[in-house]
Amino acid sequence: MNELLHIDALSGLKSLEDESVDCIITSPPYYQLRDYGSDLQIGLENSFQEYIDNLVQVFSEAKRVLKGSGTMFIVIGDTYSGSSIGMKNSNGGIDVNVRDYSFRTNLNELPRKSLMQIPSRLAITLQDDGWILRNEIIWHKPNAMPQSVNDRFTIDYEKIFFFVKQRFYYFNQIKEPMKSDDIGNVRGSKGVIGNLNSGLRDIKSIRTEPLRNKRSIWSIPTKGIAESHFATYPDELVEIMIEAGCPKDGVILDPFVGSGTTALVAKRKGYKYIGFDINQEYLKIANKRLKKTPVVIQLDL
Repeated sequence: MNELLHIDALSGLKSLEDESVDCIITSPPYYQLRDYGSDLQIGLENSFQEYIDNLVQVFSEAKRVLKGSGTMFIVIGDTYSGSSIGMKNSNGGIDVNVRDYSFRTNLNELPRKSLMQIPSRLAITLQDDGWILRNEIIWHKPNAMPQSVNDRFTIDYEKIFFFVKQRFYYFNQIKEPMKSDDIGNVRGSKGVIGNLNSGLRDIKSIRTEPLRNKRSIWSIPTKGIAESHFATYPDELVEIMIEAGCPKDGVILDPFVGSGTTALVAKRKGYKYIGFDINQEYLKIANKRLKKTPVVIQLDL
């Protein structure tokens, strides 16, 4: 454990033992977005159905290595049919917003400009494969990159799917500060208010319990890193998933580890980790970041 391997996701998963992982946190390559320079890459398939089928293969193997009590979080964005894509850059990925359709072999799956609903198609197919979908989470990006389109609204979110493999599993409910909208209108002389998780409560008890269960829209700014990698997600996103879905001393797996954010957050919080990626340049970035990441010892008080 505590290693990143230069290997494709499916082969890496096949090397792991049954039920050896507590939590999977990953963001697979998005459809028709980047060329990672490998014949084994996922994302440049001839059709979105082939892309989804390949991901289902990966996550079917992930189900085998995940413990019965385990959890899985998938961060995935959508794609527009026939949209602008990028060209290779020196780091093995590609720069966005550059028109080059040379590696797109099928532009007519849907009418041009159609939002392809890739995340929803993947989630439904994984359900058909036996996964239990517990949440569809919206990662809202308050600092989302401006878009120059003038015939639709700017997209400022990605989806996160929270899956488990059986009905009973590890989950640590996260609390967040209660907002004024939760309290609603005061009614009656007894001072009872509504719109709360547990039904009706006395106002006095609300004042002493100003927390609520965490909601499924997470507003977290994007955050770049010094090294050149375009598909990073912020540490805070991973911290929430780990806190909610992985027991202490658990093993966290990212089969598409990229620049290593999942692994470095796991290391910093004192968890074991393992990651796979087919792009050696990204693994160099990930290992460089890991070397700079201290382990924070958390004491039980």
